[in-house]
Amino acid sequence: MRNHIRTTALAATALLAALSLTACGGDESGNDGKSDAAAPAASSTAVPDTGKDAEGAKETGGKTDAPAENVSTASKGSTGGSGSGSGKSGSGATGGGSKSPVTCTGSNTKVTVTKVSRPINHLLLTATNTGSATCYAYHAPALRFDDAQAAFPVLRDSIPQAVVTLEPGQSAYAAIGLSGEPDGQELHKGTHLAVYFTGKANQGSTGAPAELTLPAGTSWGDNGFVTYWQSEMADALTF
Repeated sequence: MRNHIRTTALAATALLAALSLTACGGDESGNDGKSDAAAPAASSTAVPDTGKDAEGAKETGGKTDAPAENVSTASKGSTGGSGSGSGKSGSGATGGGSKSPVTCTGSNTKVTVTKVSRPINHLLLTATNTGSATCYAYHAPALRFDDAQAAFPVLRDSIPQAVVTLEPGQSAYAAIGLSGEPDGQELHKGTHLAVYFTGKANQGSTGAPAELTLPAGTSWGDNGFVTYWQSEMADALTF
């Protein structure tokens, strides 16, 4: 009976000692059951820290914008240079505007007459644009040999597909058949040839004529002809 009581007393003493140690441990840690409440406080403190980092990132971004503006300024400078160059080109284009086309006449062309070996009894007229504007060689040249009363006949079969257009420096060609057919016609010795140009309407001549000296030994007949102006010499000499 005594042993049982003693054992119970020892057990109670051991339990009290354990409780005392637990209480002392709680005091030494300083938490005293309040440690669970401190954790949320630390977490909530982390949010402002994140916000400060974000502001820092914005400030860094602001500093990065400065070099970007410098690059942009340099690009504008390059663009300005290009614009300046374009301005010069535009100015040149405006200053060098092309002139409107005109009718070819003896004043804006140089006309020559030469003798050719083939076809026989033929001369070749060449009209070269000496002006600064494009000119149109309309229809056929009107020819007058020496003091003849009538203009030389025009060969209608030689009409080109389009009006001959001469840029400055380009030439138009017309062939002169001196005798034509039939053979046995009366021939006239010629020394001088007046070449008249016609306008678009083909009603009379326009502008000044070209006054030419014929090659030596030239003779012409009433059945001769002159072709329409052609853009190629070979085309003129096919008739």
